[in-house]
Amino acid sequence: MPNEMPPAKEIVEVLDAVTSKIPPLITGLMDTLYSPEAGKKMGQSVGAMYKELLEAGIPETDALSMAKEYMISIKSIMSAANNTNVNNFS
Repeated sequence: MPNEMPPAKEIVEVLDAVTSKIPPLITGLMDTLYSPEAGKKMGQSVGAMYKELLEAGIPETDALSMAKEYMISIKSIMSAANNTNVNNFS
């Protein structure tokens, strides 16, 4: 019995439920990532990191470079999320 597959009808019901839930979740995530509030938070985050680096004694040019890399990393993550094709789930 452990190797028994569930009936096809149950599998279809589960897949229908999942495919109806995933697109709105991804859309909500994208709306959150690209909102004005998200931009403000990203700026605050990068600024705070830069300030902390300076306060820790990191030279200004190095701190600026590290802050730029941090922002590029955040943008890369957001871009990767944006490249997710929501339509694949519908």
